[in-house]
Amino acid sequence: MLFVRNLQASYGAAQVLFDVSLTVQTGEVVTLLGRNGMGKTTTIRSIMGLLRPRGGEVHFDGAAVTGLAPYRVAKTGIGLVPEGRQVFPTLTVEENLVATASARTGSRRWTLDAVYELFPRLKERRLNLGTQLSGGEQQMLAIGRALMTNPKLLILDEATEGLAPLIRAEIWDCLKRLRGERQSILVIDKNVNALAAFADRHVILEKGRTVWMGTSAELMADTSLKDRYLHV
Repeated sequence: MLFVRNLQASYGAAQVLFDVSLTVQTGEVVTLLGRNGMGKTTTIRSIMGLLRPRGGEVHFDGAAVTGLAPYRVAKTGIGLVPEGRQVFPTLTVEENLVATASARTGSRRWTLDAVYELFPRLKERRLNLGTQLSGGEQQMLAIGRALMTNPKLLILDEATEGLAPLIRAEIWDCLKRLRGERQSILVIDKNVNALAAFADRHVILEKGRTVWMGTSAELMADTSLKDRYLHV
């Protein structure tokens, strides 16, 4: 479904990505791992067209999307939950959700009722503004907003960063449920143990390069990987 090969990207004269490659198959959950500053978010921005790559290629659902404008990439069927949530602060919960609604068919049909069933707290807060939500509620809203586009692929950048343990567990439960419904997912997070519990494969970045790919069993069996590439 998603095919990224030899991706390169820069911010001005500073090159950040040198050689990033990864794939996500239909119905698969893939994680993007690495220490801070290794190029994970830049990879997502390059896939989504928020940063124009300087080299390499990105294909989605059989079509080249390298360097397309973000709205055109989104129209192909990619839903993004961005780092920092970025909910619309002056819109209500329900307005946030409706603003991105699309009739596109992904692994299932996402409607307001479906999102509220997934996150009952959002239904309780549906008339509250984005600024009136807790960090965990904002993350639920950001996920719900992305699902309302009925994406073929859901991308989450820092899925549980800064969240309380109980809310974090709720987000993981949500992602496990989506996986059970065959939703294709690409996720960035620092909680390796939680990711290994439900992800199919993992991709590790080091200084803007893909340095390892493998399954959860392979990741957890090789303790040296965490020491080399993940621990601060």
